[in-house]
Amino acid sequence: MKVLKFGGTSVGSVESMSSVKHIVESCREPVIVVVSALGGITDKLIGTAKIAVEGGNAYEHGFREIVDRHIAMIHGAVDSRKRDELLSLVEPLLDELGNIFKGVSLIKDLSVKTLDTIVSYGERLSSLIVSRVIDGAEHYDSRLFIKTQMQCGKHIVDFEETNRLVKAGFNPLPRIAVVPGFIASDKSNGDVTNLGRGGSDYTAAILATALDASQLEIWTDVDGFMTADPRVINTAYVIERLSFVEAMELCNFGAKVIYPPTIYPVFHKNIPIFIKNTFNPSAPGTLISEDNSHAEGKAIKGISSINDTCLITLSGMGMVGVIGINSRIFNRLAKSGISVFLVSQASSENNTTFAVRNADAELAVKVLREEFRHDMAVGEISAIEAEKDLATVAIVGENMKHTPGIAGKLFNVLGRNGINVIACAQGASETNISFVIALGSLRKALNVIHDSFFLSESQVLNLFVVGVGTVGKDLLQQISKQQQRLLETKALQLRLVGIANSRKCLFDREGIDVEHCQELLDRSEMVASPEKIKDEIIKMNIFNSVFVDCTASPDIAALYKTLLDHNVSVVASNKIAASGSYDSYRELKQTARKRDVKYLFETNVGAGLPIINTINNLINSGDKILKIEAVVSGTLNYIFNVVGADVPLSRAVRMAQEAGYSEPDPRIDLCGQDVIRKLVILAREAGYRVEQSDVKKKLFIPDDYFKGSLADFWKAIPQYDAEFEQYRRQVADRGKVLRFVATLDHGDVEVGLREIDSAHPFFHLEGSNNVILLTTERYREYPMVIKGYGAGAEVTAAGVFADIIGIANIR
Repeated sequence: MKVLKFGGTSVGSVESMSSVKHIVESCREPVIVVVSALGGITDKLIGTAKIAVEGGNAYEHGFREIVDRHIAMIHGAVDSRKRDELLSLVEPLLDELGNIFKGVSLIKDLSVKTLDTIVSYGERLSSLIVSRVIDGAEHYDSRLFIKTQMQCGKHIVDFEETNRLVKAGFNPLPRIAVVPGFIASDKSNGDVTNLGRGGSDYTAAILATALDASQLEIWTDVDGFMTADPRVINTAYVIERLSFVEAMELCNFGAKVIYPPTIYPVFHKNIPIFIKNTFNPSAPGTLISEDNSHAEGKAIKGISSINDTCLITLSGMGMVGVIGINSRIFNRLAKSGISVFLVSQASSENNTTFAVRNADAELAVKVLREEFRHDMAVGEISAIEAEKDLATVAIVGENMKHTPGIAGKLFNVLGRNGINVIACAQGASETNISFVIALGSLRKALNVIHDSFFLSESQVLNLFVVGVGTVGKDLLQQISKQQQRLLETKALQLRLVGIANSRKCLFDREGIDVEHCQELLDRSEMVASPEKIKDEIIKMNIFNSVFVDCTASPDIAALYKTLLDHNVSVVASNKIAASGSYDSYRELKQTARKRDVKYLFETNVGAGLPIINTINNLINSGDKILKIEAVVSGTLNYIFNVVGADVPLSRAVRMAQEAGYSEPDPRIDLCGQDVIRKLVILAREAGYRVEQSDVKKKLFIPDDYFKGSLADFWKAIPQYDAEFEQYRRQVADRGKVLRFVATLDHGDVEVGLREIDSAHPFFHLEGSNNVILLTTERYREYPMVIKGYGAGAEVTAAGVFADIIGIANIR
């Protein structure tokens, strides 16, 4: 035989009753069906009782709703041939309940005994209804065989007496028995008692244990135990198998699938528990058993949490080495009815910290100050303090004890995402690591743990993209095209959660459709500003965050430090931050290192070419950069490659702009400012302290052409065509070409126009290509050459994309 328990939602509607009927009647072996009150009725009974105790007739409305709910269920779910007989049993019970409410309102007193009696009507009524819904079912009254006794102010099951009565009451075993869950009676006087919240689960476990059931099935409104709370983590999924220990640990820390004491009785007889969904009976559900040989390779099985946590800390030098301090703490709390669910103590013994519910915090502090008033008076205990608005998280899995480094990985990923652990505890069994964090970090913590410990089927990067011009637009298109492939082949999910241009911004932690993000941004009513963008990102406090700057804005670059401080990685095509003051550059790098996040700006030099990464790899492997020679302006290289007798300088500049190689204002490229910034970045990455003011400039266009407006420039620059062409022709006659070269030589930095002969690697440089020569201690005689496309929105966007992928650290 087996025991099936159906919760309140499973018997809460006519439709769900029909499902219960089908599930039970499909069983081929004898079954005992344990049912809760109709969904919401227990709360309604308690609420109506509290109104009644105030006096008057106000309770009658709630009572009428209770009556109507049950009568409606009878008419909707019970065959017409059984209704009259059922109503003859139900209506007297409802009358009794009404009289009790009336009595409470008259004497204005609601004792524990009376409330226990009132609440019992929920299961008494529902079990009668279910027994008539299921064909061939017999109704049993659990008050006759579930017996309790009073211990420490609580009703505790007397298992010896209960087991004897259960075995006698179910001998012979009926084909189908329906039993009210939750309710019991006092073994001494027969008064109605109950087993507490979740007591129907407990009733089912008691019956399964006493009758040696083949299995216990808990039918509820979810498919089983989830790897985490699906309301917080949308990638959470059902855990197919758990050990008893794992299930108990998850239950104790907030997983509300079953009532924790349910596991204890069946565990000792190794009776497996199935968690099944009444509304999706074909789903596999979760099997809980003693056998753990099925365990997957994953170190942890699930995550649960308690978002109602207060930490109380006793501290003082007088605690060190004193025997019995903790005994006094926990004895006094126990006498006051305060439950402690986490304890953490320093090895020095100068403080003890424990967690309680927020509602118990004030009483806990009060009774402990009374207990230790003498110790505090003489200074042996310096403080008893409570810290509220915290959350407790537990990661659970029996495989943790076979996997080194779990705790290290846990705290590393939490720290990398800016989540501070206030207290932690781990038992020697290594099946549970529990820790306390700020309540505001709970969602982020759950997501990052779920993602980092491979409970999720994919790793998630949450992207904030600012700047949707040429580079940003191409980047979003590339992400849109590659999203599915990365998910399928690399288990990497790129989720766009924020997007902004100079006018508007849009944020959504659930994700923004990349393919239509521009349209969504255009419809957004949120006005963009650097401050607004920063505040929204910080407020979202989302895990694995990456800020992607595709602008050239100094105001956006100024946000990097704050974002890095909040554990948001930064990927920038914007050169302003990395080429600004050296101290600011170092501060950004150090902040990223300290916070264990990334600040990546590969596209600052050479667009998509791997220049900065190569320099870093050389230095990190012990090499030293002696000299850098680079053509790193795709704009200028394009100009020098197309300029000639038929294409004057002014036309070549216009062509570069039209092709998208130059800045909107090409003077930024022509004055060498862009190259100076790139050289400064290369020099710094090579290990040299360089400012922009240190760079010597040898320009090829006189300063007068850079004065005035952009319109003035376009009007004046043709006047320089003839002079420049004469110079270009002389260089060509000598068999050379012009290149604008950036040079770092043992710390000296210079940019300027150079004549390059045919033997030099810079001679054959086509279009907008870039080329970099690295002379190092290892590559001294034959410098390393990096060459390729160095300008254009598409390759720059690809370089930004590569930096984003680099943060995910996938292979």
